[in-house]
Amino acid sequence: MAEETPLDRFKSALTGASRAIAERGDIEVNWSPDAPSMSGGGPSGAIFRIPMPGRSVPRAAAMEARGVADAYALRLKHHNEALHRKAMPAEPVARACYDAVEAVRYEAIGANTYDGMRGNLDAALQARVQSDAIVRAERAEQVPLHTALALLLREALTGQPIPEVAKGGVEMMREFIEARTGGDFEALAEKIEDQGAFQHLALDMLRHLDLTQPEPTDEGGEDEDDEDAPDEKDEQQDEDQPGEQQQPIEMAADQSQGDEQGDSEQQSEIDDQGDMDDEGEDSEEGMLPTRPNRPWTDLPADFDYKVFTGKYDEVIAAQDLCDEDELTRLRAYLDAQLKGLQGIVTKLANRLQRRLMAQQNRSWDFDQEEGILDAARLARVVVAPGSSLSYKVERDVEFKDTIVTLLIDNSGSMRGRPISIAAISADVMARTLERCGVKTEILGFTTRAWKGGQSREAWLAAGKPAHPGRLNDLRHIVYKKADEPWRRARKNLGLMMREGLLKENIDGEALKWAHDRLLGRPEDRRILMVISDGAPVDDSTLSVNAAGYLEGHLRRVIDWIETKSPVQLVAIGIGHDVTRYYKRAVTIMDVEQLGGTMIEQLAGLFEDE
Repeated sequence: MAEETPLDRFKSALTGASRAIAERGDIEVNWSPDAPSMSGGGPSGAIFRIPMPGRSVPRAAAMEARGVADAYALRLKHHNEALHRKAMPAEPVARACYDAVEAVRYEAIGANTYDGMRGNLDAALQARVQSDAIVRAERAEQVPLHTALALLLREALTGQPIPEVAKGGVEMMREFIEARTGGDFEALAEKIEDQGAFQHLALDMLRHLDLTQPEPTDEGGEDEDDEDAPDEKDEQQDEDQPGEQQQPIEMAADQSQGDEQGDSEQQSEIDDQGDMDDEGEDSEEGMLPTRPNRPWTDLPADFDYKVFTGKYDEVIAAQDLCDEDELTRLRAYLDAQLKGLQGIVTKLANRLQRRLMAQQNRSWDFDQEEGILDAARLARVVVAPGSSLSYKVERDVEFKDTIVTLLIDNSGSMRGRPISIAAISADVMARTLERCGVKTEILGFTTRAWKGGQSREAWLAAGKPAHPGRLNDLRHIVYKKADEPWRRARKNLGLMMREGLLKENIDGEALKWAHDRLLGRPEDRRILMVISDGAPVDDSTLSVNAAGYLEGHLRRVIDWIETKSPVQLVAIGIGHDVTRYYKRAVTIMDVEQLGGTMIEQLAGLFEDE
């Protein structure tokens, strides 16, 4: 049995503390490289995803992790989601403030009750506020109202000071908020233990801030009757929807701030973008593209794919996208994920290695007149001295010098389990192929921005010409170069775990890019394996071009490679029928099958001579 590490002991203690605080025994704590989150909360249990503090568990990182776990445990104990949602205002800014104020309430209960928890929650807040727009605000109108309001209320309920990095932004809004809220903070402090009474006072405060309007109907009887005994059906529905849970303070409403900025800065684009969401750095990470399985359609005879501008595209090494410390942390997280798959994937990798090595084995011709002395037949000379010496000659077996490129879809819909297993499988295959003398290159493709980025801004500045072609900034990532040893590149694969990396996908250009890199290689056999979970999607491009524009280009590129290129092409679709595009392809419905499928497909290519 492996020795328990400090990280294992810390996780066990964190889980026990969370269960004790929430008074529930069904809580699980998992490490995550992404933003902290909580899922579940109903009868089936709850899962806390907490930032991993590092293998040595430094004190500052440990306090942050404890603070995140404490906040989630307090939420389970002191927060009723059905009651909260019942009175939730419709206005986006008001809703963000409403959520943030409620998070302050239940966190303040813990901070005022336990001194240790008070420090932990403060450490978690300090980490959260670092990425909030309030720290970058230079004018009052740039300050997120929900953040400033939450920090001022926290100051009033707990006596804790405003974090230093946010103090400037809060002071810009202090006079505005305090002039309108009057005695609201004092009234809220008196009802901190009563969620129903607290939320009624919070709604009054939002009306004083002119964020909501008074309801025309009486708010009394029915709501008050339901506060203490919320409808069981509503409560069950809330438990079945863990993805909609609100996060504490700033984390709770970053997206609404992005929406608020987008409304003011990009109102002129609404007619052109249709259903496209407002841009904003604060809301990017919560967005996921739609990955449709479109029906097969014929390409028009005059189909012509073009790029509006390639000025903002980039081909970048993985290590250039984040600093060394973060890359080390992400790789550690990937290694933790690898434990559960190590046995199965390693067995398959060994099977692939045996197949490849068998093809590379050399054979011998024995009893030759000249060559290398056959030591196995020396006994014959000893027994019968008159016998001649026996020689053997090595017979060459042709095994083509080979390179394999793994091209991995880094789009937003791969987030979570799919991208983890793709990274793990690529890692294991690179090690296996390197042992067999087969060079491996690992590439990824995504875009630099949601909804078009700088390319779309250039198109708008040019007067929105019709049919502009591809309208987003490409990001092609090199995780491992073909000539780079696996040991040097292994850390780079952790980058796939980074929050915010995975955006949209333009498969046709990525496929051509990877193919062109292969053509420049000297190896005799070139293999390109594509791993994707859906059709090409880029809302910016598709909103101003013909339907199926990106898909049509992908089909053109695939057809050219399969019919005219020496590169062998194979594809694996995760829950997506890629056999519609590729002649040699397989579709898997369970991402857990990915490692085995990759190895089997690759072994089949080596055996098809």
